[in-house]
Amino acid sequence: MLARQHFSLRRFAAYTIVAAALLSNAQFVSAQDDKRSSMLTDTVRGVVVDPSTYAPSLISYHATMRDWNTSQPFFQNGYVEHNARFTITGQPDDRAVSYRVGRAQIFKDAAAALGMAAAQNATSRLVEHALLSRYPDHRKAVKTLGWIQRISVASLMSYRLSADHYRQADANIQRAAELGLR
Repeated sequence: MLARQHFSLRRFAAYTIVAAALLSNAQFVSAQDDKRSSMLTDTVRGVVVDPSTYAPSLISYHATMRDWNTSQPFFQNGYVEHNARFTITGQPDDRAVSYRVGRAQIFKDAAAALGMAAAQNATSRLVEHALLSRYPDHRKAVKTLGWIQRISVASLMSYRLSADHYRQADANIQRAAELGLR
């Protein structure tokens, strides 16, 4: 499921990059233009300080680690892992990888989510700059739409990457209590 989510996020990022290129056709023609370097600086600075860059990866990491931690009592009592990405053989319903290996996989997933969010955020800011240069009289509207877009995508990414893990962690806690597992 995570691979499918990453594919759809990559596809969305690719479409956003194409849209940015189409909207900013004239702005990127001159490589010697001083506005381009300030645009690049503004974009990088904006991506680095914007919480919507970090939120999806942090929330995803927390949710997946919570799922992983609440699954450990089951693995210690002979239960198998359903998620093939966290099994020794790579097949579903098999023995789980070690805690350390699982944690490393979760960290890689969070890093990938951070990269996707940063790319999306940068693309959004480039589109915003292109729209601002085309419509300078509508600065407030363009900036507001940029904020709405970045927050919406970060929220959607966070939900898609974490909701199932939070649900599974809650189910693990309930089931472990029923079975008396610690």
